[in-house]
Amino acid sequence: MNKKIITISREFGSGGRYLGEKIAEKLGWDYYDKEIIAKVAEKTGLSQKYIEEAGEYAPSKNIFAYAFVGRNHTGVSLGDYMYAAQREIILEAAEKSSCVMVGRCADYILKDREDCLNVFICGNPEEKVKRIMDLYKVSGAEAEKLIKETDKKRSVNYNYYTEQGWGKAENYTICLNSSDIGYERCIDIICGLI
Repeated sequence: MNKKIITISREFGSGGRYLGEKIAEKLGWDYYDKEIIAKVAEKTGLSQKYIEEAGEYAPSKNIFAYAFVGRNHTGVSLGDYMYAAQREIILEAAEKSSCVMVGRCADYILKDREDCLNVFICGNPEEKVKRIMDLYKVSGAEAEKLIKETDKKRSVNYNYYTEQGWGKAENYTICLNSSDIGYERCIDIICGLI
């Protein structure tokens, strides 16, 4: 395989962001996650907080909500505008250097590139709950609710902008369960594929 870009899509609590950071560090590649948010904010004039909350998550857990989002006279919503800016930044970053990108439909945006390895990270429910409890200092019930809501909103957003199914194996080069395999082994497998 001759790859120079890794995209990581992930279930909430699976450690996908952590894996992305560690893989970029190990390979000496650029890493894009929060950096995309900052660049979209700069390009659009929208606040980073708004982009962080709205750039990867649907406004609700229902795809029909997009039909009710305010749109301008050309039919473009604020979300569409933000997605277009995000897309442009992801395409520019992919041209610039070898990199790891987390989330933001990067796998779909870069789908026509042969030098892209698209990874989906999932995890076992009990381990994801424990991770979210530790990271966010919430109860088990709160962690379960947060995981369910976050993944649903990611799924709706991804499905809307890509017309593909979020988390479906056929959309990715490889899908890994970080709970069963472990973080270190996931890192080794992904780096080994490069």
